[in-house]
Amino acid sequence: MSQAWSIAGWPDWWLILAVAPFIGSFAGVLIQRLPEGRPVGLVRSSCEHCGVALQARDMVPLLSYLWQRGKCRHCGMAIDRFHPAVEMAAVGIALWAILADPDPGRLWADCLLGWTLLTLGWIDWRWMLLPDVLTLPLLLAGLLLTWWLEPWSLGGHAAGAACGYLALRGVAWCYRAVRGREGIGAGDAKLLAAAGAWLGLAALPVVVLLAALLGLATAGVLALTGRRLHASTALPFGPCLAAATWLVWLYGAGMANIGVLPWSD
Repeated sequence: MSQAWSIAGWPDWWLILAVAPFIGSFAGVLIQRLPEGRPVGLVRSSCEHCGVALQARDMVPLLSYLWQRGKCRHCGMAIDRFHPAVEMAAVGIALWAILADPDPGRLWADCLLGWTLLTLGWIDWRWMLLPDVLTLPLLLAGLLLTWWLEPWSLGGHAAGAACGYLALRGVAWCYRAVRGREGIGAGDAKLLAAAGAWLGLAALPVVVLLAALLGLATAGVLALTGRRLHASTALPFGPCLAAATWLVWLYGAGMANIGVLPWSD
């Protein structure tokens, strides 16, 4: 495996796996605090039950949860399983990127995208919200990465960002005009704009199609589990857009080879 991006001689994938649980821990903070407007930095974490400030040994991702058997060291109450779940999800994103991307030089970019999409999708699922503080930097990062790696394609990626935003805003406007209520939020449009910045204009139709299929599958699963869905039922579209963006980013070349996407490496 390439040693590009390595630090002190450690291979990329070892560093990524070592960092992933800590990224997941920070993602958990963002998921819980951003939608409520709470500060995400310079604030001591505390037990959700007894309020005691947590020490460093209480906050080692995954290991502290296992060592303490899922309970607070001070009050003995169960720690919310959300915390190890998001940390494990971040590790899963890293493993997925390591196994799926044949270019090890892109691993850090893969994981940056995957971890941010994971955070955005989780926030939208829980809160029906896609914070600008995450979507807009993700858009900018996609353009900067394109400028750095493939400067000749920057125009197509900038066009993808603009068209992604305008397309969903147009759909939202039409929906509101016909139905008299909101159907697609501005956050979804900004997330699709970020997808366009990372993937380029040509990939956007496939991202939207995959996201729509994932949305239908999600609705089907919810219906099978007993949730009653109506025409007015609000379902978050952000997780579907995030998953579709991730899939096209990792497997876009393979999709092009079978004719699904109109480009090739």
